[in-house]
Amino acid sequence: MSEYPLCTPTAPFFGFMGVAFSLIFANLGAAYGTAKSGVGVLSAGVQGPDLIYKNLIPIIMAGVNGIYGLITAIIILNNIIPPNLDGNTPLSYSLYTGYAHLAGGLCCGLCGLASGVCIGIAGESGVRAFTQLDWMTKQRTMYRVPGARRVKKGGADQIFVGSVLIQVFAGNLALYGMITAIILTQTSYNCE
Repeated sequence: MSEYPLCTPTAPFFGFMGVAFSLIFANLGAAYGTAKSGVGVLSAGVQGPDLIYKNLIPIIMAGVNGIYGLITAIIILNNIIPPNLDGNTPLSYSLYTGYAHLAGGLCCGLCGLASGVCIGIAGESGVRAFTQLDWMTKQRTMYRVPGARRVKKGGADQIFVGSVLIQVFAGNLALYGMITAIILTQTSYNCE
């Protein structure tokens, strides 16, 4: 063992911690984004129950973060090599590889957490604004006085498109973390 200081029996611990951090943090972000956006969807559904299905986009976007964490965890888990303890050859999984897998798991997990928080806050605000403006436009149309000047559309569609774009760019944060994690899992040092 003294000949191979990078190849200790504790090296897989760091790889498994990368798996855990990837899943835990990415799903924390997905859970927060789903909960925060869900509150906005349900409270906005009071004014516009017909818009609930259209307003589910932030919840779907937040749920994707958990999938990114799962994909990264599976990739890391498949690269963890069990120790070879026959006494003649060194352990094949190095500390270098374990640290790379830990860094990959943290990259994906923390990027997923940040993305979920961003999607949740932007999604709730966007859903409420879109539903409220749509409701106000319908009220103006319903109570329009005959002979009065025609009122332009309220702009609810523009708010919806803007809200979706914000959520797409917030979702990209988690995708960048997963791509970085995949690159990190490809770096390794084999002790054999």
